[in-house]
Amino acid sequence: MKLAGRLDHIEPFYVMECAKAAREIARSPACDPALGGRRMIYLNIGEPDFTAPERVQQAATACIKAGHTQYTPAQGLPELREQISHWYRERFGLEIPAQRIMITAGASAGLQLACLALFEQGDQVLMPDPCYPCNRHFVAATDAQPVLLNCGPEQRFQLSCAQVQAAWTPQTRGVLLASPSNPTGTSIAPEEMAAIVAAVRQRGGVTLVDEIYLGLSYDERFAQSALAYGDDVISVNSFSKYFGMTGWRLGWLVLPPDLVGPLERLAQNLYICPSSIAQHAALACFEPETIAEFERRRAEFRARRDAIVPALESLGFKVPVQPDGAFYVWMDCSAFASDSWDFCFNMMRRAHVALTPGRDFGRHGAERWVRLSFASSMDDLMEAVARLSQALQPQA
Repeated sequence: MKLAGRLDHIEPFYVMECAKAAREIARSPACDPALGGRRMIYLNIGEPDFTAPERVQQAATACIKAGHTQYTPAQGLPELREQISHWYRERFGLEIPAQRIMITAGASAGLQLACLALFEQGDQVLMPDPCYPCNRHFVAATDAQPVLLNCGPEQRFQLSCAQVQAAWTPQTRGVLLASPSNPTGTSIAPEEMAAIVAAVRQRGGVTLVDEIYLGLSYDERFAQSALAYGDDVISVNSFSKYFGMTGWRLGWLVLPPDLVGPLERLAQNLYICPSSIAQHAALACFEPETIAEFERRRAEFRARRDAIVPALESLGFKVPVQPDGAFYVWMDCSAFASDSWDFCFNMMRRAHVALTPGRDFGRHGAERWVRLSFASSMDDLMEAVARLSQALQPQA
């Protein structure tokens, strides 16, 4: 069967290929404790070990029992949009009217809707390298071209305003940023974000910012939304990370007022609406007791970061930029291997620790880098460090 040409620009999601290999090894006798083996420790997937809080689960059950399972408006439940608006006011000091908020079937659907509405064949979209692979594939799926710009540790692995200005061409439509970033856990400094937004605006472009990890910021200097820099900024957010609702597939967009109608029209046709059950459940995310639980979890993630980064550096990994958000460490493994792909598979087999090689995340020197997720428990993190230490000892 003939496939559409756009698929030629969509690479495999290597994170999932590695996860598949890790599960295969985990099913082997070597990982069976009953046979003297050691279980696999998964530090490769960006999924919190905390699930949706009890109040959210109870809200979902109550919604089902009450029969509130019909379609909602394509833009989402009005009361949920109001709660998100209130959250921006309380958390970030921003006045974001509920009318500018669109609930989506996960941040992925939000990115797809935004890209479909804004980009088309012949357009170019500037992005950092490294970056989350699916973000550039959302651009490619519209037949536009993602343009990856090499971003090293000296600029926190993030685009600079100077890079944006130098790379801009008549074909450039805008920028797609992520702050905090997957895979690096780093954020764009506020003054740099303000400068980028201004430069893009001056050129008639669009600034699209993935902020799904914004709730998991550990440094107040970076814990600011790009929405502070103008109503023309588009933000993508999610209930998956800070709110712990990964499998519920619920996210949202904050849009410029004149984009709400066109994206609602797209959403009506592509998705009808996000899950009504997930939306009703998400209302419980904003109760004071639930927010307190999320903040407790954020403190736990920070404690894990503060433990795992120095532990990895003591083993010989280089972590040139301290992650200030999300739950990832972007570390240089070149002291141990010339290719992070081989290194990660070697650690899967020998240490039974699953990590993610840099291949997914960029073009420039990706073979040096490994992403570790500290979304797992502290006990698992410390056990993984012990196993890696043992596996990295010179072979007799």
